[in-house]
Amino acid sequence: MSTTIADPLAGQKLRLRESPRWALAITSVALFMVTLDNLVVTMALPAIRRSLHASIQSLEWTVNAYTLTFAVLLLTGAALGDRFGRRRMFVVGLAVFTAASAAAALSPDTGLLIAARAVQGAGAAIVLPLTLTLLSEATPPQRRGMALGIWSGVSGLGVAIGPLAGGAVVQGLDWHWIFWINVPVGVMLLPLARTRLAESRGPSRRLDIPGLALVGAGLLGITYAVIRGQALGWTSAGILAPMSAGVALLATFAWWEAQTDAPMLPMRFFRSRAFSAANAVSFAMYFGVFGSIFLLAQFFQTAQGYSPLAAGLRTLPWTAMPIAVAPFAGLLSDRIGSRPLLAAGLALQATAIAWLAVILAPGVSYTLLVVPFVLAGTGMAMVFAPASSAVLGSVAPAEVGQASGATNAIRELGGVLGIAVLASVFSAHGSYAAPASFAAGLTAALPVGAAFLAVGAVIALLVPRPAPGGDGGRRDGADQPAAAVPSSKAPSSVR
Repeated sequence: MSTTIADPLAGQKLRLRESPRWALAITSVALFMVTLDNLVVTMALPAIRRSLHASIQSLEWTVNAYTLTFAVLLLTGAALGDRFGRRRMFVVGLAVFTAASAAAALSPDTGLLIAARAVQGAGAAIVLPLTLTLLSEATPPQRRGMALGIWSGVSGLGVAIGPLAGGAVVQGLDWHWIFWINVPVGVMLLPLARTRLAESRGPSRRLDIPGLALVGAGLLGITYAVIRGQALGWTSAGILAPMSAGVALLATFAWWEAQTDAPMLPMRFFRSRAFSAANAVSFAMYFGVFGSIFLLAQFFQTAQGYSPLAAGLRTLPWTAMPIAVAPFAGLLSDRIGSRPLLAAGLALQATAIAWLAVILAPGVSYTLLVVPFVLAGTGMAMVFAPASSAVLGSVAPAEVGQASGATNAIRELGGVLGIAVLASVFSAHGSYAAPASFAAGLTAALPVGAAFLAVGAVIALLVPRPAPGGDGGRRDGADQPAAAVPSSKAPSSVR
């Protein structure tokens, strides 16, 4: 039975009061879909390698085509939301991601699969930063830590179910279906996002096209050089040229962003110790963890002969931990600040990866892997929400969209380079030829990931303590906050 509301303004206020729930539900499902796609592919890599006769470089690009476009365009995704409307661009990103998922499912060879994955990454780059912005806007400051904890827990759920879902789908159906599963979810979300989310805009009204071109070309050059360095030779012209060009273009990007009137990444953000340190921690974590997961996800199938589903089940002690721990980490970060959680989380992950590097072998008993898997998963969960809280608390409220795009881009860039570097170390010391060869390459690569995580734990100690009496809106040491920018937020409307 429905209730009629005589006063239209009262009805609008009621619907606006309900908008945080809708924002949390819709953005969480979208975040889950995008996060799931980051790892659902990992369990399908052996099947893709056999089906399409793919080399390890092709497998890297199957993952990195997604993560690279994702990382490069995240800042632009946030800027598009500021310029054209966050709800509108969220819907556009969902549509692009859904269509590209169908294209990936229909791909007959690695070339088309890599192209479809790149388009998927572009759609995800619009969706992901806007999930954080839309949720942050819809949630009162005093409840934002809890909302971010739930947001992080959903992200952890995508991480947890990714390998398991990928293994189940590949074993029960076919690897193409790991992409088909996105289509009905995207189709369901599109009308809900259009009718249940409030529209808003940010302070920026211009797109930084030169900045996008510089950062995109620079990251592409560096990533290509890292991926192809082992095959072509690190001192060859074919590697030194794109590497040098990439570094030069990124330096030019930093110069351009510092002097343009409408930067996609304001360099003044980095004057905040909280912003810089939290993003450095996120980069180190994604480098170490996702570079390691790229290889570890293949270990159970390639080195131990398990089925895709059995391999996915064996990753659960690691990947399921964020579901339980991340929401509590978000709540705890509101009370004690981000620094102790970030430092402890990175230290746990470094310990776990180093432990695995010592004990992994083709015949290792699974029971010996459970404890380091649990430590790694717990450490991941302790970083997600506190890092986001530290970043969002270090900028003005009107700049949350740009900060969200920046931190997510830095995370994904860490994942891209982590996969590229650890796969190169793997190729130098091992191969897919035999279980022993795979294990040799894996145990050579994992210490690199552990080292990056350990460095991240040290950097986490630089995150400032929360200011005395600080509220949920400005936590964790906005020690040099960006200058407040008057909000040009458009009138909200919830249809």
